[in-house]
Amino acid sequence: MNTFSIAIHGGAGTLVKGMMTPELEAEYKQALKVALDKGFSVLENGGMAIDAVEEAVKLLENSHLFNAGKGSVFTATESHEMDASIMDGKTLNAGAVSLISGIKNPVSLARDVMEKSEHVFLAGDGAMQFAKELEYKIEDASYFYDKLRHNQWLEIKDTDSFQLDHAKKKDSKFGTVGAVACDQNGDVAAATSTGGMTNKKWGRVGDSPMIGAGNYANNKTCAISCTGSGEFFIRGVVAYDVACLMEHKGLSIEEASNEVINKRILEIGGDGGLIAVDAKGNIAMPFNTEGMYRACKSSKGTEEISIYK
Repeated sequence: MNTFSIAIHGGAGTLVKGMMTPELEAEYKQALKVALDKGFSVLENGGMAIDAVEEAVKLLENSHLFNAGKGSVFTATESHEMDASIMDGKTLNAGAVSLISGIKNPVSLARDVMEKSEHVFLAGDGAMQFAKELEYKIEDASYFYDKLRHNQWLEIKDTDSFQLDHAKKKDSKFGTVGAVACDQNGDVAAATSTGGMTNKKWGRVGDSPMIGAGNYANNKTCAISCTGSGEFFIRGVVAYDVACLMEHKGLSIEEASNEVINKRILEIGGDGGLIAVDAKGNIAMPFNTEGMYRACKSSKGTEEISIYK
């Protein structure tokens, strides 16, 4: 039987230790553990990697702690615009949505795009029309209201600045959630979901819903979910770059991930991190920031839940 494993993340960046109370740190770690255990139990029971990553991401979307789903940040118009993507490494099928609002679990809508439409990527009004045809419940704006997020927005509303998430340095935490998994058959999958940037304008879209940039899965190589300065991760085609280095240069998942996060993305001015798993169940979770909310678990008995380096 193949080694099966899962890794999840809840964002990377300047996670200022002084601002993180022991209570809040425990709350984050507990939320990561719940999502990790849910995804792992799918794999343990012989389930598919694609189901494991969707289930894990849904739980992260349901927590107000992370910038995705319920905890999504406010845009310049005091609304929420969410993005998500999912990819199956066995078939290379993928689904993505962008600029959607009122959807409790954007990752599930992305999966429905993959399985119930002829397309890969739906955005804005069209994506919402698709959701309505599938009878998705449209949540009231109050479901997505979080006092911390709203205060972040109030600080910079009516200005030209935007911020990626928590912390004193305004653009210092990239709130995205994601999961990657390898199941007992050696199939891999990846899922990523985000609420984007606080005070973002003009329908800005980051790397999270872009296949190959913020999310990618291929049984030949690996499954990747990214969190970072989206503009740079798009330019660096980061998720696919890791897979490419493995496929064409023969690098291990650890080597390829580190090359991209600790060298290539830094060279163009980007920062952040990623989680990766290959078809043998090996895991890598590199980041070039002070911290990354991350967790992983493998059938070999390893388990880690961490925030800082």
